[in-house]
Amino acid sequence: MLDQLSALQIEALAALADIQDESALENFRVGYLGKKGSLTALSAGMREVPADQKGAVGQKLNEVRTALTAGIEEKVAAMAAAKDAASVAGIDVTLPGLPTPNGALHPLTRIRDRAIQTLRRMGFALADGPEIETEWHCFDALNTPADHPARNEKDTFYLPDGRLMRTHTSSVQIRTMESIKALPVRIIAPGAAYRRDEIDATHLSVFNQLEGLYVGRDVSLADLKGTLEYFFQEIFGPQTQVRFRPHFFPFTEPSFEIDVKLEVKGQAPKWIEIAGCGMVDPAVFEAVSKSRGDNLFDPDLVTGFAFGMGLDRLAMILHGITDIRHLIENDVRFLGQF
Repeated sequence: MLDQLSALQIEALAALADIQDESALENFRVGYLGKKGSLTALSAGMREVPADQKGAVGQKLNEVRTALTAGIEEKVAAMAAAKDAASVAGIDVTLPGLPTPNGALHPLTRIRDRAIQTLRRMGFALADGPEIETEWHCFDALNTPADHPARNEKDTFYLPDGRLMRTHTSSVQIRTMESIKALPVRIIAPGAAYRRDEIDATHLSVFNQLEGLYVGRDVSLADLKGTLEYFFQEIFGPQTQVRFRPHFFPFTEPSFEIDVKLEVKGQAPKWIEIAGCGMVDPAVFEAVSKSRGDNLFDPDLVTGFAFGMGLDRLAMILHGITDIRHLIENDVRFLGQF
């Protein structure tokens, strides 16, 4: 038995040295160490070995198995090393590597984060709400009557069940006032809004808004103007001039359009419309009070202001983008500038 094991070890190691591919190596392993392999067959004969020789035979059996296993592992490692060497053959490792481009935030993400950070420093908290809304939250509660153009099916995305895709994030303001437990309310609501606009250089059917609301005791128009002047000077620079023009919105009274005066190098300074705002209309407080069933938002006791702006427009002005469609086309040549 000992002679057979020695002969098997010599034969197996000689055969292993000639193996050059993984398939042949697997056949070798099965042929010697598998359930029906040569070494397994010899080990089955241990029962016939005299008792005084079992120790020596068992030791030799383990020695042969260990030698073959180690030989197979060395062969596997050698084959892997040869494969790795072949994969880099002909490559000049002294050449400089290819540069890896760095990623960057999308211009819309950058202006959104910057606007949120600025307003949070001023005490505003983030609020969120559903993009699929009811007519009450999107229009009725905001003093927008049924005959208002915004409620036309040609202007708004209506769903078969009567709900709609929100046309502004003002609906978040209503939901916040419905659920708040105490005053003051000071929130901002960034998010997507949907309108059936023809897509062109300045319009998309889906755009990004940021709206704000501040309601409390003795909130004044001066608070509104001071807040927005500071905000736009933080966004566009401390020398930015801001002006308020009278306007009309159903949910604020008085209402204003906001312009900022931008000075671009090589161009004459010009005023650009950038946002809308106003003092919350008492009719909005009355609708919220009726929904809540209490007088927390009694229009005789509280005042507030609201404002809204398109983040897409802010990004276009800030970066000199002439076509809003560039912001959604995901062209890396365009985005690489930022």
